[in-house]
Amino acid sequence: MMTDWLMRERMLIGDEAINRLAASRVLLFGVGGVGSYVFEALVRAGVGQLTIVDADKVEPTNLNRQLIADTTTLGMYKVDAAAERAVRINPEIIIDRRAVFADEGNICELIDSASPDYIVDAIDTVSSKLEIIRAAKERGIGIVSSMGTGSKLDPTRFRIADISKTHTCPLAKVMRVSLRKLGIEHCDVLFSDEPPIKGNGERIVGSVSFVPSAAGLIIAGHTVKCLTGLNG
Repeated sequence: MMTDWLMRERMLIGDEAINRLAASRVLLFGVGGVGSYVFEALVRAGVGQLTIVDADKVEPTNLNRQLIADTTTLGMYKVDAAAERAVRINPEIIIDRRAVFADEGNICELIDSASPDYIVDAIDTVSSKLEIIRAAKERGIGIVSSMGTGSKLDPTRFRIADISKTHTCPLAKVMRVSLRKLGIEHCDVLFSDEPPIKGNGERIVGSVSFVPSAAGLIIAGHTVKCLTGLNG
């Protein structure tokens, strides 16, 4: 391993923050369009341990927007493709791969076994997103949840906000109302104020390379700042 591969980052945030990241454990639900970029940025930031949860395999339709997807990873479990990529960046990183679908039956166990310092939700299923947030809040673990990134073309309109301050995003509305029923008023989320672009009637949501990637990097930045105390 080359000497001090984090030198440029160390110059920016200092030794204490670098050491905090190296000692941190992050639990990431989903390593797809948004999650793969969250994962990559956290690995390159020097996070010491990541647990990644995703039951899917890399498919041809992932090639246009998922960082781990290329012609050599087609058919692989996404967690395996992500983990192999991570150790090529930082051979000392610890990756716990969980090729399972996160649902109400296993989310608590996944969180408890990972014992994370921070949780990132980058999955699509509303019931699972709600359970991840509920379980994180119950345990006092910091969390950020990704709202909708499909059907959008302007990556500059993403931002981190409290769920109570969201608007425009249909998924954020569903989550806001559903969380309120669970007695949860506040949660950090990433959302866009860009109105969804109407598709061609297909049930599958359209997406382009530069949108979920930007969302993932914003989430990763927020996560690093939370872990290091650089968010004020």
